[in-house]
Amino acid sequence: MESQNLNQLPVRQSEALVIIPTYNEKENVRAITDAVLALPDGFDILIIDDNSPDGTAAIVEEMMAQQPERIHLLKRAGKLGLGTAYIEGFKWALAREKYQYIFEMDADFSHNPADLPRLLKACREDGADVAVGSRYLTGVNVVNWPMGRVMMSYYASKYVRMVTGMPVHDATAGFVCWTRRVLEALPLDNIRFKGYAFQIEMKFLAYKYGFKIVEVPIVFVNRVLGTSKMSSGIFSEGFFGVLRLKWSSLFTKYPDYSK
Repeated sequence: MESQNLNQLPVRQSEALVIIPTYNEKENVRAITDAVLALPDGFDILIIDDNSPDGTAAIVEEMMAQQPERIHLLKRAGKLGLGTAYIEGFKWALAREKYQYIFEMDADFSHNPADLPRLLKACREDGADVAVGSRYLTGVNVVNWPMGRVMMSYYASKYVRMVTGMPVHDATAGFVCWTRRVLEALPLDNIRFKGYAFQIEMKFLAYKYGFKIVEVPIVFVNRVLGTSKMSSGIFSEGFFGVLRLKWSSLFTKYPDYSK
């Protein structure tokens, strides 16, 4: 019997895991969890909470008591950075063989849970190794952001594309589906950036490894409840981090997973 490619297999219950980092998201965590669990494709959820003083983790624990097989929680000692949260989540998922599709998503509904099946389809049925929920593939699809922030984000992605040569319009996007084989291949312990530049570094490595990255257009909506975690340091890390990524890549030989 011939073996089937992972991307050609139908998704069974709980083969998809949505990782959601949280810090002070008590206004959103219950609603975002309910919205994801209501989707027809059987997504599980892993909340990674950085010791939120507002009691976010306690709310998750209440929900876990009702659906312990689908809702999971990692509690960390404090704010350790977005990148380290996702790396912990990726390792948690890889330690459980049933998860073949692992997602990044924000807790604040800036990413619409209804778009998760579209990202899943891009990997499961259309052959992508990585599917990016893209704000900028078909223009600028951002709602309720101040114009200055929109322009900064948009041109930051243009800058990343120009410097790295990576054919991704929204390199800083945090709404992503990774196939298991990508996360197994990438050197997760060597990821350098902890803030939002982590998003650029992960996509850049996937690109250099030859994985197929596709973008799925989404509409990004600024949070209604809770407080944004963005800061000026995030943009500084991204600007200089991209230059370091490009420079180091000139002296690095990457494995080829394109075949």
